[in-house]
Amino acid sequence: MTEPTPARIADILRQVRDADGSTILDHAALDTTMLRDGTLHVALATDRAAAGRIQSLLPAAEQALLALPDVVAASIILTAHRPAAAPAPAPAGGHRPLNLGTPGGRPAQGPILPDVRTVIAVASGKGGVGKSTTAVNLAVGLGMEGLRVGLLDADIHGPSLPRMMGLHQPPQVRDGRMAPLEAWGIRAMSIGLLVDERQAMIWRGPMVMGALGQLLGDVEWGALDVLVVDMPPGTGDAQLTLAQKVSLAGAVIVSTPQDIALLDARRGIAMFEKMNVPVLGMVENMSYFCCPNCGHRTDLFGHGGARAEAEALGVPFLGEIPLLADIRASADAGAPIVISTPSSPAGQAYRALAHTVAATVRRVK
Repeated sequence: MTEPTPARIADILRQVRDADGSTILDHAALDTTMLRDGTLHVALATDRAAAGRIQSLLPAAEQALLALPDVVAASIILTAHRPAAAPAPAPAGGHRPLNLGTPGGRPAQGPILPDVRTVIAVASGKGGVGKSTTAVNLAVGLGMEGLRVGLLDADIHGPSLPRMMGLHQPPQVRDGRMAPLEAWGIRAMSIGLLVDERQAMIWRGPMVMGALGQLLGDVEWGALDVLVVDMPPGTGDAQLTLAQKVSLAGAVIVSTPQDIALLDARRGIAMFEKMNVPVLGMVENMSYFCCPNCGHRTDLFGHGGARAEAEALGVPFLGEIPLLADIRASADAGAPIVISTPSSPAGQAYRALAHTVAATVRRVK
């Protein structure tokens, strides 16, 4: 399979014009291209003013790209762009907010995450399955395994990392880059640290992707063995943006046991497979409920569905996490349960998950 050159892709994009005769590349710049499994992924850098004008041209442009050899499908996404400018002085106290209200930030200088050895995504096909709780406890558990760990909250619309990690202050700015906050032995960053938690993040795709790009490229993560990325639920622009910007070593898929959740988990696994990202395995969250009074076990959502699904799809099964009130209480209190109650069934399950993933991280060169 021969990947088309950026020059050839640009030639085709210039043939798609709007009613005024302008082409897409009159209002955007070709950012990145990638051909995987017959699907050509094209990222165009633009600004908020031009994004609406370009949007109506995308279907015709994607159709035109099918004329390229070996291209059976095409997908164009809009990424953030802002002309380079002198950095604004930091406000008193050294804090610098993310550039909210515009779809991007300053262009990254050099490769993104040059000192991060491994990047792992924690994902789910749908919301409400405990993905963020799993990501936080996995990251802290990896730190307890002796690894240097960072945790990025990539769920722009619903950031929960600050509350779960007990972080409240905004990040400091050092030499024009944000410094991640440190808690429970790991470094963490979330857009929730930069906005009021009551503020609704009513952003379209280009702004979301721009914010994600800043959280990756404008943060001084330093030397890390692994960066755990808490992905937004579903299969959309954020997942593709992350796969284009960094080399993902693998993904952990979180699901609950019932069939409805597993349907969406399959889509998540299929998405990562299409992006050539290894699936490290599936986790069954809310696997069973333990009565806090008598200890009786009840399978509220069924049991074993994720294990059976993992076996059917040929991916590893990484373990069962029980449904316990302590998990909720520890998250609300800002102390992950692997720290607050390590001997509990949930604490032990998350530690076992972290131990398994840590072995994988150490094998990655």
